[in-house]
Amino acid sequence: MKQTSSTAMPDISDEAPRLTQADFDRAKFKVAGQDASKSEWQSAVRTKTGKLRINIMLDAPIVEHFKALAGERGYQTLINDTLRRAVAGERLEADLRAIIREELHSTLGGHYGALAVSVRDLTSA
Repeated sequence: MKQTSSTAMPDISDEAPRLTQADFDRAKFKVAGQDASKSEWQSAVRTKTGKLRINIMLDAPIVEHFKALAGERGYQTLINDTLRRAVAGERLEADLRAIIREELHSTLGGHYGALAVSVRDLTSA
């Protein structure tokens, strides 16, 4: 793999010096190897990560809950992760239901109309 930095990285991340505000103030933003403004860099990062800036109204207790849970991480990131898991969970449930229907159909030859089986019943066994 081609090395992309001339600065040697320490073997253990704890050996890396702690960055200060002065370090961040001296930072130069680059996009595709070219100097860029902070806003150009932020736009490029958002494009690469597939994130989209939106405005959304949430109930105050919801925001307070996520802020309390997030700590230093950032509550918006935590909200995004929670939404991603919820979407993945819906997909998982839909996939499980489809698999169960297929298995019932192949096992019972399509005569399972009167048989009521829920995902909860199958997973609690």
